[in-house]
Amino acid sequence: MNKLLVTILLSCCLLSSCSQVTPKNVTMAIVAVPATQSFDVLTNGTLIGHMKVATNQSNISIDFDYKDNGRGPTLTEQILLDSNGFPVNWKIKGNSTFGNAIDESFEFSNDIATWTDATGSDQANLAKPKLYINQYGSPYSLFIFANVLLKAEEHRRRVLPAGELSIKVMEHISITKFDNANEILPLTSYAISGADLNPSYFILDENHHLFAYIHPSFAVVRDGYEAHDEKLRAMAAKYSAERYEKIQSEVAHQYNGPVRIRNVRIFDPVTLSLTEAVSVVVNGDKISAIESLKVATLPSETEIDGAGGTLVAGLYDMHGHMGAEDALLNIAAGVTSVRDMGNYLEVLGELIGKIESGILAGPRITRYGFIEGKSKFSSNSGTMVESETEAIAAVQRYSNLGFPAIKLYNSMNGDWAPAIAKEAHRLNMKVTGHVPAFSNANSMIAAGYDELTHINQVMLGWVLKPDEDTRTLLRFTAMKRFPDLNLHGEQVQFTISQMVEHGVAIDPTLAIHERGMTTRNGTTALGVTDYIAHMPAAVQRNAKVAWMKVSSSKEDKDYQLAYQKILETVKMMKDRGIQLLPGTDLGGGFELHRELELYQELGMSSAEVIKLGSTDMARYLGHDNLGSIEKNKLADFFLVPGDPTQDFKAIKAISMVSKGGVFYYPSEIYPKFGIKPFTAMPKITVAGIH
Repeated sequence: MNKLLVTILLSCCLLSSCSQVTPKNVTMAIVAVPATQSFDVLTNGTLIGHMKVATNQSNISIDFDYKDNGRGPTLTEQILLDSNGFPVNWKIKGNSTFGNAIDESFEFSNDIATWTDATGSDQANLAKPKLYINQYGSPYSLFIFANVLLKAEEHRRRVLPAGELSIKVMEHISITKFDNANEILPLTSYAISGADLNPSYFILDENHHLFAYIHPSFAVVRDGYEAHDEKLRAMAAKYSAERYEKIQSEVAHQYNGPVRIRNVRIFDPVTLSLTEAVSVVVNGDKISAIESLKVATLPSETEIDGAGGTLVAGLYDMHGHMGAEDALLNIAAGVTSVRDMGNYLEVLGELIGKIESGILAGPRITRYGFIEGKSKFSSNSGTMVESETEAIAAVQRYSNLGFPAIKLYNSMNGDWAPAIAKEAHRLNMKVTGHVPAFSNANSMIAAGYDELTHINQVMLGWVLKPDEDTRTLLRFTAMKRFPDLNLHGEQVQFTISQMVEHGVAIDPTLAIHERGMTTRNGTTALGVTDYIAHMPAAVQRNAKVAWMKVSSSKEDKDYQLAYQKILETVKMMKDRGIQLLPGTDLGGGFELHRELELYQELGMSSAEVIKLGSTDMARYLGHDNLGSIEKNKLADFFLVPGDPTQDFKAIKAISMVSKGGVFYYPSEIYPKFGIKPFTAMPKITVAGIH
């Protein structure tokens, strides 16, 4: 599962601060677009799909399809616009990325707007049309929204089902056609913001026709301009970076002199309990002292009043695919370290550089080198290889770049794994990954894997036939066979025994399996119930959407029981002493809180879960200066008002985070994403200011 795969739901983000140009005097009539338009869908320069648009006056037909990593949406849209460019009839049909059926509709007639999406049906009485924000659909909706917003007062409008959209000009550029350098096309890039966490960036030409939808790792580009994919994605990366750099300048606090966090109880991973109330002093990026409350705050120190709350060492997400969009929200959730399990080298390298220099807020990132075999099902990130020799060369390249480990993926030839692992171990690198198609966990353990990624990758080997292809959606849909597994049978026990014998760890990603297998249309996902009411409208809406296609009550039951079988399997592994590595593959942040919370269902106490997510992961990665709150260790920790050792849910209400002595307050960060804060900022007395 790769979070870099962009499923375009295209609800847009709340009040972006990333614009460079304001469209003060822009007017926009209903745009007479060409009768047919064709766009290519690309990721990392690889063609993976298409968007074809046919227009007949105010009627628009769209065919949108892409496949990356063996999955992606397939859908059609029929849209009717009124004379002002508002959709008054909109039908979307098809399948989502993971196969959930799409049957969405909207209609405005006789002053009544009605709509049906995956969450259910609703309506509103309106004196005049409102923009409807589609739950599913293609990027072409951005062109429709722009058509309306650029004519609106202050370029913003209230929308259905909820929220507000606004549009801002980013910059004016020009581009040449790849086969004709004399053909120069003037373009303008825009950001639409409003209902979601982040803006959507796109480009219109001088006639206000759609030219491209752009994202740092994904682009939908007008046919004939594919060669500019890298440049266009770089523009989106720049806009995102500028937005987050601005936020960082507003929310990162670096105080002059030492900082004393007074009256806090520290989580002790040795005793699995809290200490008595103390003060923790940070000087520079390290903890310089832990002192009795009797020690007074010095005039040169900034004091943060902990008010008797709990100080916890920063958490680790052991399965991330990090981008700027996730970085700051991880910090706000106390996730100060992330293991990146596969990414674009240049993008990730630039992100790490900006985090380390203080330009962007973000966790400490441990990079694993992603190696994938080349096939029509390939994941188009990391390094793609077509032979064992190329795979070994990729290992060497990652070693030269300082990567501590490699990750193998679905389209890799499993027969190459022993040679790859041998070379990696020679270079003191660990080996992890998916189980390659047409192989199984037993073979990968024998080949030299140090850990396995995703619990379904292990369990599929117990239910699949040798010729079944896990490069497709089968690696998800076949999980409904899990209920019939005998976990005490010879087949299952052999694999677990091999993991024990060879010291193979497991990165199970429980939360993403819970989301995929138990969420149903119209019902809020279990994993988000504690925080979803604080989130923007589109996030709340999309939390009620199934991922998998569930076509019968039996299939529903099979998936639900399969998830329970997953929990039983991971518990059995834990009880056998296999190292569990809590990671999300969902972006971290709140999702890591849920991942850790689920470990309580394996029989772990709240305190044991906190230790696992901090101390144990620091030890696993060899981070001796992290993982606990002790003198001379790096100052990565967070403050919660309650006691998470008694109630793990208390961990969600974080009031302060320190990452290397730079202090962040979630109550300042969350409103910039349209998130309602969970608790207030602690009282702060800055040195020299009383």
